Amino acid sequence: MFKLFKYLKGYVLQSILGPLFKMTEATFELIVPVVMAKIIDEGIKNGEKHFIFVMGAVLVLLGLLGLACSLTAQYFAAKASMGFGTALRKDLYHHINTFSHNEIDHIGTSTLVTRMTSDINQAQTGVNMFLRLFLRSPFIVIGAVIAAFLINVKLTLIFVIASPVLGLIIYLVMSYSIPRYTKIQKKVDRVSLLTRENLVGVRVIRAFSRQDEEICEFKDNADNLMKTQIIVGRISALLNPATYVVVNAAILAIIWFGGVTVNVGDLTQGEVIALVNYMSQILLALVALANLIVILTKASACSVRINEIFKMKSSVTDENNAEVKQTDRENSVVFKNVSFRYNMGGDYALSGLDFTAKKGQTIGIIGGTGSGKSTLISLIPRFYDATEGEILVDGVNVKEYPFTQLRDKIAVVPQKAVLFKGTVRDNMKWGKADATDEEINKALEIAQAKDFIEEKPDGLDTMIMQNGRNLSGGQRQRLTIARAIVKKSEILILDDSASALDYETDAKLRKAIANEIKGLTVFIVSQRAAAVRNADKILVLDDGKIIGEGTHRELLRNCPFYKEICLTQLTKEEVMRDEK
Repeated sequence: MFKLFKYLKGYVLQSILGPLFKMTEATFELIVPVVMAKIIDEGIKNGEKHFIFVMGAVLVLLGLLGLACSLTAQYFAAKASMGFGTALRKDLYHHINTFSHNEIDHIGTSTLVTRMTSDINQAQTGVNMFLRLFLRSPFIVIGAVIAAFLINVKLTLIFVIASPVLGLIIYLVMSYSIPRYTKIQKKVDRVSLLTRENLVGVRVIRAFSRQDEEICEFKDNADNLMKTQIIVGRISALLNPATYVVVNAAILAIIWFGGVTVNVGDLTQGEVIALVNYMSQILLALVALANLIVILTKASACSVRINEIFKMKSSVTDENNAEVKQTDRENSVVFKNVSFRYNMGGDYALSGLDFTAKKGQTIGIIGGTGSGKSTLISLIPRFYDATEGEILVDGVNVKEYPFTQLRDKIAVVPQKAVLFKGTVRDNMKWGKADATDEEINKALEIAQAKDFIEEKPDGLDTMIMQNGRNLSGGQRQRLTIARAIVKKSEILILDDSASALDYETDAKLRKAIANEIKGLTVFIVSQRAAAVRNADKILVLDDGKIIGEGTHRELLRNCPFYKEICLTQLTKEEVMRDEK
């Protein structure tokens, strides 16, 4: 956890003042038993009412001063911990955004969300309590022992014996519960994952009538988490009764031996009360310290998980890459013997890919499910890095580009249409912040989305809900295509982005892109033969390898696999006519 304390850098003053004010409060608290002893030994014994009232006023004053110091300390601690949490959250979010798809796939979205929220909140609470109690509790214990020593040396032995026993109890409880807090956080990850999956996939779950099974699985995991928390809670719950037994035994010993000492005249009644109060203060301080240790234990477990994310570095980086100039004005994208596998292990997802996409060409990519189509186009904007071989864009290896320059050249429409909460205009400006309404309307027209937007009362100011929930699947896809067109990039990648469109709209879309946008290199990934049949070049993928390359007619003649796909989607007459 101490590795994260660098995020307190801007709050050094608050981090110092908070504990100091807490120590000041503790000082006032240590004076209280002395004043109580004076009231008993001088005021009550001698019947001096004036003295009692004066000392009573002193007690009230000490209480008010202690309260003021406590509130001030908590203000500084809260300000420092909130600043710590904010700075940590920002830095972690920034770091996560440097990850390539490879790291995101490896870690998982649900655990990243848990670490960004629950874990950071726990670490923030730990910092808050640490600043408030890490000096106060030890100061109270040491101060009470010293005060007791000044009152009576022999009775102080009871304090000397009780304090280590209390410390041992705390250590035993904590040593058992600390490792289990890490397990609890992992189980929280699992519950978060199930929650996210069920909320995102609620329609699929209902479509397959899997509600009962999913509820059962969630209940099992939630119950498992609860059982672990109960076990740890029960062990932690032993802390208070065990410490109270020791403290009450010590108080009994103080009263017993103190009474004997009072009888022989070596101790006053007020001093006995003061010793009892000091023992009670030690108890409260150690219980507070134990609670602090519990909180710090949780915070420490969460901090380890946060540091795991910080230790993870992106496998795809543009560090030290300066802006480059294109060296090839004829070829847009070139793959040279490219192979790729996920997480540098297992089988290759892509093997030995060699092809060239010239500027202005439309490249169709077709193949069965899992053939590597989406993986192939993910290598162009460097969402992943090729394991072997090289990929050139405008004659320059993609690894030499700064991310901004490379991705400014490329507009990607992913398989899953993603829209953000805001107006249609706001979403269209993601790729080009200064896009005019004229440019947006033109892009909507090409993407076959203008008609349904114009039907909306607010037009471009129509509000889109999160993930476009107020739009149909086809409408979402057309808007994401329009957003990519507004960007006016040199390369447009359509990753099965028309799957929700009917054949007529799909055909109009491809015709509009070909006619309205000149000089654009287009990659069309699809499982529909009709979507790629008019492409300048078609790549046929199977098991990560290119098994066919050419035009629609050439492939019908030379690639049985491609012909088989066409025969399952087109009429036999169409295939025979195209083959001639």
